[in-house]
Amino acid sequence: MSTVKSALKAAKGALDAHQYDDAIKNANKVLGEDPKNYHANVFLGLAFEKQSRNEDAEKAYKAAIAFKANDPLAWQGLISLYEQQAGRKLDGYHDAAFRLASLLVAVDDKTRCQTVVDKYVDFARKCGTRTQYRHSLDILLPGSELYDYLEGRILHPSYTYTRIAEIVEADEKERLNLEIGQRRTRIGAKIDQVTADVKREVLQASNLETIYQNIIDWTDDDAARRSYEEKLLQHAYDTLLALPHSQKASKRQEVVRLAQGLVILKHPFALAWKTTLEWKDVERIEDLDAGVLREYVKLFPEDGLAKVLQGYLDCEMSIFSENSPELDSEGEDGRQETSTMTVEDRLILMTDGIEDNPTSVLALRIMGEYYVYLEEFESAAETARKAQSELANSSRASGLALTNISDAVGIILGTALVHYQAPRHHPEAISLFEGILARKTTNPAALIGIGFVLEEREELDNAISFLERALLLEPSTRIKAEAAWCKALGGDYQTGLSELEECLPQVDSSDPRTKSLKAQILYRIGMCIWNLDTSKSSRRDRSKAYARFISSLQADLDFAPAYTSLGVYYTDYAKDRSRGRRCFQKAFELSSFEVVAAERLAQSFAKTSEWDLVEVVSQRVIESGRLRPPPGSKKQGISWPFAALGVVQLNSLEYPKSIVSFQSALRISPKDYYSWVGLGESYHNSGRYIAATRAFEQAQKLEEEMGSRILGDTWFSKYMLSNVKREVGEFDAAIAGYQQVLASRKKEYGVSMASLQTLIEAAWQNVELGFFGRAIDCVQEALKTAEDLVTWRNDAFNLWKSIGDLCSVYTYIQSYIARFPVQAISGLLKHDIASEAYAHLTDYDQVEWAAFESSATSESLDSTLGCCCYAVILAYKRAISCCVNDALARAVAWYNLGWAEHRAHVCNTPSKASGNTDNEFRYLKAAVQCFKKAIELESGNAEFWNSLGIVTAQLNPKVAQHAFVRSLFINDKNARAWTNLGVFYLREGDNQLANDALIRAQSIDPDHAQAWLGQGLLAAQLGENAEARNLFAHAFEIANASATQVQQSYACSTLDHLLSLPTASGSTTSILQPLLALRQLSKQTLADLPHDHIRSLLLERMGDYADASQTLSSLCAALELEYETSESSETLARFANAKADLSRSQLAEGKFASAAENADTALDLSGDEDGDSHTREKTRLSAHLSAGLSNYYLGNIDRSIEMFRCALKESQEDPDLICLLSQVLWAKGGDAEQSIASQQLFNCIEKHQGHIGTILLLGAMSVLHDDRDTIEAVSDDLHGLKIRDDLSTQQQKQLAHLLKVIAMLYPGDLDGAVAQASGATTAVMLKPSQPYGWSQLSSLTDEPNPSEMAVLTAIKKAPPKGGLDAEDLSEVYAGTQAAEDAQRSVMLAPWKPSGWHALSQVG
Repeated sequence: MSTVKSALKAAKGALDAHQYDDAIKNANKVLGEDPKNYHANVFLGLAFEKQSRNEDAEKAYKAAIAFKANDPLAWQGLISLYEQQAGRKLDGYHDAAFRLASLLVAVDDKTRCQTVVDKYVDFARKCGTRTQYRHSLDILLPGSELYDYLEGRILHPSYTYTRIAEIVEADEKERLNLEIGQRRTRIGAKIDQVTADVKREVLQASNLETIYQNIIDWTDDDAARRSYEEKLLQHAYDTLLALPHSQKASKRQEVVRLAQGLVILKHPFALAWKTTLEWKDVERIEDLDAGVLREYVKLFPEDGLAKVLQGYLDCEMSIFSENSPELDSEGEDGRQETSTMTVEDRLILMTDGIEDNPTSVLALRIMGEYYVYLEEFESAAETARKAQSELANSSRASGLALTNISDAVGIILGTALVHYQAPRHHPEAISLFEGILARKTTNPAALIGIGFVLEEREELDNAISFLERALLLEPSTRIKAEAAWCKALGGDYQTGLSELEECLPQVDSSDPRTKSLKAQILYRIGMCIWNLDTSKSSRRDRSKAYARFISSLQADLDFAPAYTSLGVYYTDYAKDRSRGRRCFQKAFELSSFEVVAAERLAQSFAKTSEWDLVEVVSQRVIESGRLRPPPGSKKQGISWPFAALGVVQLNSLEYPKSIVSFQSALRISPKDYYSWVGLGESYHNSGRYIAATRAFEQAQKLEEEMGSRILGDTWFSKYMLSNVKREVGEFDAAIAGYQQVLASRKKEYGVSMASLQTLIEAAWQNVELGFFGRAIDCVQEALKTAEDLVTWRNDAFNLWKSIGDLCSVYTYIQSYIARFPVQAISGLLKHDIASEAYAHLTDYDQVEWAAFESSATSESLDSTLGCCCYAVILAYKRAISCCVNDALARAVAWYNLGWAEHRAHVCNTPSKASGNTDNEFRYLKAAVQCFKKAIELESGNAEFWNSLGIVTAQLNPKVAQHAFVRSLFINDKNARAWTNLGVFYLREGDNQLANDALIRAQSIDPDHAQAWLGQGLLAAQLGENAEARNLFAHAFEIANASATQVQQSYACSTLDHLLSLPTASGSTTSILQPLLALRQLSKQTLADLPHDHIRSLLLERMGDYADASQTLSSLCAALELEYETSESSETLARFANAKADLSRSQLAEGKFASAAENADTALDLSGDEDGDSHTREKTRLSAHLSAGLSNYYLGNIDRSIEMFRCALKESQEDPDLICLLSQVLWAKGGDAEQSIASQQLFNCIEKHQGHIGTILLLGAMSVLHDDRDTIEAVSDDLHGLKIRDDLSTQQQKQLAHLLKVIAMLYPGDLDGAVAQASGATTAVMLKPSQPYGWSQLSSLTDEPNPSEMAVLTAIKKAPPKGGLDAEDLSEVYAGTQAAEDAQRSVMLAPWKPSGWHALSQVG
């Protein structure tokens, strides 16, 4: 025991001496002997504490406490240890401090107890977290063991709770931000949903409301209490908003209780007042406590709801304004002052309130009711819809159904929709009212609303029923008067009149709120009187209906229907249109619903062409929304405002808008004839011709259905339909339509002019399509129309332009120039003649009336063509005189005259007819002047500049270039101008610029044929003949029939290509198109001898020898006449060439005598060596050959041989001619001649090795002569021909046949059939793509494959892929021994017996 005491004493001394190791040693020594020694554990803990061995020290202190818990020494040491560790052991500190304080309470040591508590709380505040600090404050709260003992020494509970509230508020705010920040980054998270979820979690777990309530309970400060009552309500309200619907009920009751408490105390906390007011589900606003409403206005004068309430409480519709003991304010003398606020000021105040507080359902409800009272139904509907939206939000937030408020807002909206843009919104209004009646069957407002809607729908019996039901529930003069009016509208005017007269005394005349009702009743009484007696005398009587209308206006000067009725009275009965118009204007100014007044005004404005005013009236009526009846309504829609607006837009050239307007009119009135016509005209003017056709056809169907019920003429629809047909190119239908109109309106200038122009357009279309006869028929028909027009309207620009146009058609179809009606045109031109009309530019073109008369007397075609050109020019000159006062029309007239002068220059016939060849450019110079005058009048027209460039290209290239560039500057998308510029550069030799311009033209319009023609000319100039030919062919494909330059270039390039081929080959297809082009060209030009000659050559290649001979005969006659006039050697050479070609055609035709004669003529005329030697040689060679063959067929063999020898000499022994001569010698039949022929062929082979014709002919002669030596000599050459690629189709056929005959007649060591089969197989192996080897092989075997391959290869060699003719293809089909192939063989060549034989075999 002494050892323990000494060790404790030593430990105590070591601690005092700061020798902590010795202290630890001695303490442990004590504990070794007495483990439960309290002081040893305390000393050990203190030593460890001094050495900062905190965990060991804590264990030592706790061991001491375990043995002696009621001793404060160990607790003090533990507290000291915790204080040294800052806030790391604050939770342990809390327990230690509380136990130590409790020990001090036990010994009744208040001072030390307070010190421990204060020290701990202060330490927790400084070193702990907010949560730990809040936990430390718990020991100071009522209910704690220490609170009762230290009460008065520690903080008052209100302050403690306040600090706790502040801590909890900060913690919750921090948690909200943290959780939202973390969750919003999750995939698919939405910020609104995340915020709502976090708020709900935090607010549900919060105990702030309890803390606030404790503060309220303990505080002595009324201001603080009110402040925390506000916080308590706000927190409860926020929690209510966050809770799900199923948990809102209890919390809502708490919120209502708190809010009502604040309202009772009249505390100015807006949330409490608004919750109390907004959540009170009252049917009428009058059910709210007026005192609460007025107190709210006083407490929150700047709040939006307060402003609305202020305006409402003192307005004329509010019962509170009469019952309130204090209307507005008190004056200085204490007397009450009534409100002096005007309606406008009140409306401004309430509107400002709505803007300040747009989410208040009560404010919106009050505002909606006030708008309905003021009959501002549009604003009422808009406000009610906002109220519905906010009411839904409020219901979701509070969990309250608020059925009465919802029905009240529905009544406001329904009532507004009944009147706003009626009847557009009537279905919605009916739905609202029916929903309310389903819940409240006796709601008078809903019954009245349905009654009004049914009245508008003209379901008058039902309307009366609903109104009378409402009248039983809520007696009202207004409802009674409405029911009476419904009876009047139903035709019972007498009953309606009596009931309306009963209502009239019940209206308080002194009440300004009923003036509109009184005016309405008086007006309706007047209408009943008006309709009871419809005689003119009764309606004129000013003491009857008229007097009621006047009384109505005396009651209310702004009652619009009365003005309308007075307008009808003044216009139709008093014959005072001016006063009637003013009444209509006043009615329409007051109300856009006055449709009758608006219609009368629109008609009046339309008669005076005041289209702007018509548009204003129509647009306002449309915007009123009263035009279209609701679905299911018996009331007819009103379509005239849309139709009137469409007419205005049609006159303003706003065609898309007019289409929409007329379509709207037709949706309302599908049988509105004039709307269909207007719609069709709008479609026509906007280029939508198919739609226009349908519209006019529908209008014509209505004509048939309605007949005489349609007012006015109906010819306009037929006329417009004809215009549509004209635009889409259906000229026959258009002309028929015009004629149908003219049958009933003979002097209708517009229709006659349209018919004339359509006939001319049809003529030009036929010219472009190549139907020249039809074009002339159209022109002659147009001439009849012009003859009729000129008798009663000869001063029209379009008439003379059309006459010029119809005359110019003949200049483009010159083959019909003999049918030009000279006398008829002369009669037109001299009708009402004025000498100055034809005097324009006579100094340049020398074209005047005398010149036309002199040319009209000649009967030659050239003179007739000249007369036609004169007629065109004179007609266009007269057109200029008809448009003196119209600058734009004069510009077009000069433009037309310029092209007429240019056309005269192109035809160039008038000058020839008159014998004047000195001034060949007179028409071109006149054209230049015309285009200059046109440009002076309209310098911004690109076509005028383009035309000037064309006519000056030959006269002045610089001016032409400037004109083209100027035209493109105005319109750079003009393909014609780019083409003309390209050709101009081509003429001037600048190929690069020409190419660039032509490419630009092609890119702008790929279908512009002249651009491709220009490219072809450029390629030909550069020597790229193949490219040029392709370009000419493409230009011809896309060009119309009037493009003569394209036809000429295409035909010439095709002939040049055919002449460049080594043999006279070329498919029929390749010749057919240029031949057709030249046929059209011959119809369009007179005496185009070069191209007629080309046409004859193509006809010859086509095998049409008769037509070729006829063409060449005409050509020879024309050249002979030309030679007689000019005696030109060039003409003589052309004549000789034509004779040689004629001889060749006649030879092919079988006219051998004529062929021989013409050949001799060609030889006689080409004997001179003047001119082109190359052409002369070809002419003579052709003539010698034709003469030789003709004499051969005539039997003049000697003459034939002589001609061939001359041909050989001319051609320097051409091998083809040697072959021809050898055939003739062989045909003579003598041994000597046959020997000479063989010798000629041998000599030819030596000189021209490999000549195909020579080898084939020598082989054939050898077989016929049975000359085996020659056959052996020529066989190798014949077999060598099989591998050559330059054989024509005919030569391949001849070679195959010859080898077959040789194999059959001279088989050698092989059998004849085997030899033939070997030869055929060899031919197939060498050229498997040729049909002849397969045909030969199929004839030697019964196998089907060779014949099938023969057909397949023959089809591939047929035109246009190859040159296999119809006879060869027919023979191939005949060799298959199949019935269908035999039929094909007969179809291809019915003159060949092989096809018929094959058909007989299979039949």
